[in-house]
Amino acid sequence: MSDLTTVELLCLEKRIENRIRFGKPASQEIVDHHRRIVSFLPGSIFAFVRWTSNDFGTILSRIDILRAVAPGQRYSTVPWVSPGGESLLRLAGWPKVERVLQLTDSVESLGIHPADAAPEYWHHAHNRLSVNEKPRAYTRARRQAWLHRRRIAL
Repeated sequence: MSDLTTVELLCLEKRIENRIRFGKPASQEIVDHHRRIVSFLPGSIFAFVRWTSNDFGTILSRIDILRAVAPGQRYSTVPWVSPGGESLLRLAGWPKVERVLQLTDSVESLGIHPADAAPEYWHHAHNRLSVNEKPRAYTRARRQAWLHRRRIAL
């Protein structure tokens, strides 16, 4: 059994798109023209976006921000993710997915890779967006506070 968390990515034009919005894969395997498998080390944070449509329009929009788990750790199951991951954010519906993508862009605009943002921020965003409230912005000061807390905890 591997210590890696694997995610199967699939792209069928105008039908299905499973993609990684951010994260730092440890490896990648190209299966065929439509499928890839990316793998993440334990503790890695990544965003997995799923979108599906049919002849009548979009039927699924979902984003999961997950932390890859080590063997023996608890995890949530997520389709296309093996074994699963620690859920930091899980939202469905295009308006909420779009808002998370905007939050991701704003973290990147600070020069911070979203996978390196405080995991608590993604929990906060999940909690606020799930009740249709606006999350606080991620700032350099919040990042510094998290890095300080992390250093002290070690």
